[in-house]
Amino acid sequence: MVYYDDGTRKKHYRYKRRERKWLAVLIAFILGAFLFAVALPYIASTGILPYTVVDKEDLRQNIPIQQVRTEQISDLTTMIEHATPTVVGIESVGENFLGLFPQQSGGTGSGVIYKLTTDKAYIVTNHHVVEGANDVRVVLSTGERLDAQILGTDPYTDLAVVEIDKGPIEKAITFGDSDLIKVGEAVIAIGNPLGLDLSGSVTKGIISGKERMIPIDLSGNNQADWQVEVMQTDAAINPGNSGGALLNTEGHLIGINSMKIAESSVEGIGFTIPINEAIPIIEELESSGQVRRAFLGIEAYSLMEVPRDRWEETLNLPENVEAGVVLNAVVPGSPADDAGLQALDVIVKLDETPVADMIDLRKYLYQAKQPGETILVTYYRDQVVQTTEFELSTQSK
Repeated sequence: MVYYDDGTRKKHYRYKRRERKWLAVLIAFILGAFLFAVALPYIASTGILPYTVVDKEDLRQNIPIQQVRTEQISDLTTMIEHATPTVVGIESVGENFLGLFPQQSGGTGSGVIYKLTTDKAYIVTNHHVVEGANDVRVVLSTGERLDAQILGTDPYTDLAVVEIDKGPIEKAITFGDSDLIKVGEAVIAIGNPLGLDLSGSVTKGIISGKERMIPIDLSGNNQADWQVEVMQTDAAINPGNSGGALLNTEGHLIGINSMKIAESSVEGIGFTIPINEAIPIIEELESSGQVRRAFLGIEAYSLMEVPRDRWEETLNLPENVEAGVVLNAVVPGSPADDAGLQALDVIVKLDETPVADMIDLRKYLYQAKQPGETILVTYYRDQVVQTTEFELSTQSK
């Protein structure tokens, strides 16, 4: 016991009361914790209370992720859905070296169904896709394979036409007008890049350029001997896309995808044959199996391919002649043979158009002249310029 000078013990009682107060608080806390942790969930589970108690872990596990589920439908997606069945796969099939078992020889490419009749479907693709193939199969968007017949091919425009039984095919592509296309206009490419596993792939881009002249090597001698006019696009075009469709945003066919610069340092440069250039070729291949072109009947090389020291020694050319086409041989019985042209003659002009190389010669002959028309040929022989005029025939297939 503690005693104070005045004989009282008030301080002592005050400490007693404080101890009792803290004890009451402790008891209340314990009782409250008990009620919250044990009694309250039990009472809530009986349904007496107007709410339920949910465990935090249960809350985390039971609430589902909320998704906004809307299907995007636009004019573009509708167009692609409509156009995709008209783009098919092309398989070139040959034979192995024993000739016993069929094997894929030319790889795979793409094609576009452009015409339907009562029982046939007609497909345009690239010449190089079916070149050298003994047999061709068309793979529909459904995966069904149909045997096809090659009606005709043209290496100069890299176009070919094949025919299949109509079967389940219900629609053909609609032709557009490539002359109306403007640089910067949006376009869609549909094809089978890298093989049929990625069939029906769709890429989008713009027209990057028009009237591009791309030199191509047809003879395999690493020398350009023809130029094809194409449109340039940045829509992704990869191996296997060849022969596929380039569409405008209305879903109309404006080009047949053909070539791609495949260098690792170049990206986003693809080429397509304008449909206005392709239509007359397609119609002629379908009807006659070949494109009728004017025929001279010569085997020739560009003068620039001949070593310069031979210009005077072998060709006996004047010093002022810097360009032309050297005749290596003349086809017997051809218009050139009948007109008296000979090997080592150097053609420098057709009609009034200068000829600098084989590209110039073919371009003028194939685009400006028709079989049956006459042509005036200016050439050098033994340093003397001469001319001869004769009628062109039809180039054989």
